[in-house]
Amino acid sequence: MSPRQITVLGECVADAFAVPAGDANELALRVLPGGGPANTAVSLARLGTPARFLARLSGDVFGRLFRARLEAAGVDLSDAVAAAEPSTLAVAELDARGQAVFSFHAQNTADWQWTAAELARVDLSGSVCVHTGSLALVRDPGASVVEGFLAAAAPRATISIDPNVRPLLVHPDVYRARLERWCALADVLRLSEDDLEVLLPGTPPERACDLWHAAGARLVVVTRGADGALASLDGERVRVPAVPARVVDTVGAGDSFTAGLLHHLGAQSLLGGRLTDLRLDDVAEACAFGARVAALTCSVTGSNPPRWDQLTEFASAGDSGS
Repeated sequence: MSPRQITVLGECVADAFAVPAGDANELALRVLPGGGPANTAVSLARLGTPARFLARLSGDVFGRLFRARLEAAGVDLSDAVAAAEPSTLAVAELDARGQAVFSFHAQNTADWQWTAAELARVDLSGSVCVHTGSLALVRDPGASVVEGFLAAAAPRATISIDPNVRPLLVHPDVYRARLERWCALADVLRLSEDDLEVLLPGTPPERACDLWHAAGARLVVVTRGADGALASLDGERVRVPAVPARVVDTVGAGDSFTAGLLHHLGAQSLLGGRLTDLRLDDVAEACAFGARVAALTCSVTGSNPPRWDQLTEFASAGDSGS
């Protein structure tokens, strides 16, 4: 069965990576379109899930880059807002593991300026899931507006949240203060082990899952890089191994994992409500699929998630031992 529409809300970010310059006194930047929610929307569309993206897109050079990428992937931008503010820029440095450390240039940019009127006109009747997170849920003035939008959507659609903690841009206390409210709204909470360490330092993942279940989240998934993922459904746990891959960088890996997870659940007709029919076996299968999508994303520069045909080829190569 073909998946039904998933609506994604959040930011687009211009990810700038340093590249060799012709002069020692120069710094050249290669700019790739990114932003956690935008990456997830692109990944969903490339996998074959009808994806709609709610974004505030600037008309500047970066905003035009974002729009071109989203449209090329087949993402529905019919409810995107043409924003007067500039785009957000993130300058990335890669560490020895290929993980990116970002510095953000986000003062008064387009992404955080949501108004209630802009979201009030969005029709969610065709969407089985609303996914959001990252900076859209913590940057004012739009954060409270987005929370209200999720609360209105929750009776009809599965709510998925990825906190995607950015402590250099927003103090961790802001995330901690809002997290309990997010869990009360969320059916799916996906976060990385780095996010967990910032939010609840020293807390074992199992204990964190129980805390977030108690606050309302039914399915909690903690992705752990090369160590795979821990998924907890109402306290029942399953560990899913990572898929081996040649890692170029990890930009967008978590976003594409989330897309794979939601795509698989949607394809199995398990989205569209409070996940009442979801079983632990379904979760394990969906996380394994998400791990495959993330592995392929890590094998290329920047957030460039795979298409369905690339994923199929990758799976076939793995089965044949090549």
